[in-house]
Amino acid sequence: MSFRLQPAPPARPNRCQLFGPGSRPAIFQKMAASAADVVNLDLEDSVSAGDKDAARATVVEAIGGIDWGRKTLSVRINGLDTPWWHRDVVDLVEKAGDRLDLIMIPKVGCAADLYAVDALVTAAEKAAGRERRLGFEVIIESAAGIAHVEEIAKGSPRLQAMSLGAADFAASMGMQTTGIGGTQEQYYMLHEGTRHYSDPWHWAQAAIVAACRTHGVLPVDGPFGDFSDDEGFRAQARRSATLGMVGKWAIHPRQVALANEVFTPSDAAVAEAREILAAMEEAKARGEGATVYKGRLVDIASIKQAEVIVRQAEMIAQ
Repeated sequence: MSFRLQPAPPARPNRCQLFGPGSRPAIFQKMAASAADVVNLDLEDSVSAGDKDAARATVVEAIGGIDWGRKTLSVRINGLDTPWWHRDVVDLVEKAGDRLDLIMIPKVGCAADLYAVDALVTAAEKAAGRERRLGFEVIIESAAGIAHVEEIAKGSPRLQAMSLGAADFAASMGMQTTGIGGTQEQYYMLHEGTRHYSDPWHWAQAAIVAACRTHGVLPVDGPFGDFSDDEGFRAQARRSATLGMVGKWAIHPRQVALANEVFTPSDAAVAEAREILAAMEEAKARGEGATVYKGRLVDIASIKQAEVIVRQAEMIAQ
């Protein structure tokens, strides 16, 4: 272990982030009643240019006007290259009240992007007398974003979560695909005449997880575009969970249950983790640093792995 310990990420469930356009207030109550841990009201891609001002006003009103329960409530603002983002920030901070938890910043390309939003949010919070400090989420959606992912991960003390936005990321990288997440038809290896499909997002996800874990940020998988393909969603989510991501976006209500299913440790996994911890406690009592559990070696590193599963289960159960 390095002399500098990795800071712990925020201790809150983030299995599913349910997105909905800020221009569709009719769905807000359903989002609030859903099983998603995080609700993201969107002012960016799902809102047309002509509806930006109206959607912003609608979202501001809904933040304080709807019972969001214990959900983490987030609003995705417009990108820093647009004429709308500064008004998004000022109105959200000065008019929406303290119920808002997070601002999601899209298309972050460097730490300076975070600095700019942080400066504006800080000034607006002081002007409004806001008592609770807003947190940030960011989306990595460009070649620049992935190239600067570690400096972004440590770019603001407000930062709580980071996601991969597959569609814009693919466009920025010049990838020959129109798919949003999942395996891609032309991305395969050929062995004895059989196609074997690998994951074109793997390396970017791994880079995001490493940067997030280094700096105490939650790594979250982004959207899966084909909301009619449950098994494709599950497969993508399981790969992401295996890599260390804590949750995934839902762009359709049917994806909420799928995300919760994958990112909630199973009863069997939790039971096994507790058994490993118990076995290691017995080994320590005997003065041993390792032991055998179900025919395999477990040691101090195994304790850390098991503790991750148990902590996640306990946090979800609260």
